[in-house]
Amino acid sequence: MSGFDWPVLMAAGIRGLRLRPEEFWRLTPAELRLMLGEDAARAPLRRAGLEALLAAYPDEERMDG
Repeated sequence: MSGFDWPVLMAAGIRGLRLRPEEFWRLTPAELRLMLGEDAARAPLRRAGLEALLAAYPDEERMDG
């Protein structure tokens, strides 16, 4: 199971946004969320968030020892 509620997403995209089926199926999940306004409430990435990401996923391996 993919975790997506396809009937609801299709209704939102095709009926709500008036997309043609081929337009709907070409969208990525992120694009569909953006079009539906779901990302509007998400806070922007701040310095502390960026630093946490950099610490979790460094560009180079560290030699701590």
